Amino acid sequence: MAFADSVLRMRRLGPAVLCLSLLVAAAACGDSKSSSSPITGVPEANAPDTADSVLTTPTSIVDTPTVSLPKELPTELVITDLEPGTGPAAAAGDTVVVHYIGVLSASGQEFDSNFDSATGFDVQLGANSVIQGWEQGLIGVKQGGRRQLDIPASLAYGDNPPSGSPIQAGDALTFVVDVIVVLPTSKAADDPGITLKGAKNVDPMVSAELIEGTGAAIQNGQTVALRIVSYRADTGVLLASSWGEPPLTFVFSATTDVYPGLVEAVRGMKVGGRRQAQIPFATVFDGAGSTNLGLPAKVDLVVVIDLVTVY
Repeated sequence: MAFADSVLRMRRLGPAVLCLSLLVAAAACGDSKSSSSPITGVPEANAPDTADSVLTTPTSIVDTPTVSLPKELPTELVITDLEPGTGPAAAAGDTVVVHYIGVLSASGQEFDSNFDSATGFDVQLGANSVIQGWEQGLIGVKQGGRRQLDIPASLAYGDNPPSGSPIQAGDALTFVVDVIVVLPTSKAADDPGITLKGAKNVDPMVSAELIEGTGAAIQNGQTVALRIVSYRADTGVLLASSWGEPPLTFVFSATTDVYPGLVEAVRGMKVGGRRQAQIPFATVFDGAGSTNLGLPAKVDLVVVIDLVTVY
């Protein structure tokens, strides 16, 4: 059971950045819907926009680890690194994409796992979108690491467990979490700050490398994490920037749900690279434009893309 697959983000995006997320999700920029979050117990009125789920991406299916129960029920958060991982440690604002299993600390009864699925679960640290045992316990994790969290009820659900789960009032919880990747957040001030002149529509797409990447090249089936700044091609007007937000992600493949123009815009990039591309209007938003983004119908989109990582 993937009970915490519904541990959805509470963070809300502004309309323009939301549409950038929807560009990656290949969805129209219309009204978004909300849903409740059972694992957090968040009231439905505060639940996240479903469009934010674009950060959830397919990963490899791995074997579910065996959970060693604590000898004593935790009265405070106990963090145990079973495998250390490598790379920068996750900090507040970063997004960690994980596999996890959760059991009751007293009995070992499993109530949640996503190890049996091809889906990584993402959490933006500091957004208070998950239980405090995760918010505090995932600070400092590194890519490839495995961490056990023994969480007292006070940092889980206390006396208000989520309905429909095996968790009861006062239950301590134990999780084993595998870190697939750590996606660093960014500062809005670090936006490339590129200004453009107006240009006529093009077909096919044209692009130029602004910074040559030196890292891994994108391979078919990998998850791509990137930052995007978008402009109207005809006027050069800045429409939106995802800088200051977690990276946007999608799976690079011929069958992905991403608009074809965005797939082509990143093709051949290497990690650390920056590319400017003018995408023909017919291959983005299905040529209909986006009111929320400020892109009229039949007007090309210019994007400046930074490739953060692939995994």
